[in-house]
Amino acid sequence: GSCFWVAVLDGRVVGIVAAQGHEDDNTVELRRMSVDSRYRGKGIAKALGRRVLEYAVRNNYAAVVLGTTAVKLAAHKLYESLGFCRTSQSEDYRLPGMSRSPLERFFFQIRHSRYRLQLREE
Repeated sequence: GSCFWVAVLDGRVVGIVAAQGHEDDNTVELRRMSVDSRYRGKGIAKALGRRVLEYAVRNNYAAVVLGTTAVKLAAHKLYESLGFCRTSQSEDYRLPGMSRSPLERFFFQIRHSRYRLQLREE
């Protein structure tokens, strides 16, 4: 129920993405998409995102979901250009390993957004 892709350009790894299937709600989670900063803006992330969508359709999943703490507007625009809709946003997200101490809460305010692309009705 999971897959991992690597984008290679001129023999160099320039991007990655993973898809993790969730049988309980028949969704695929797009995870860990990353493109080397030197190769951004060249359509690599969009191609990786499309690969996850193709995987989801081919394996008959009902939707693709993702969560992101991306602060760059370009990342959010990418997801929306692929057809995703933002379903929620949290201003009080905690990264794994954070203690939620007053000092951490003061210095680390992380916005977490959830997106969903419905492929078919269940």
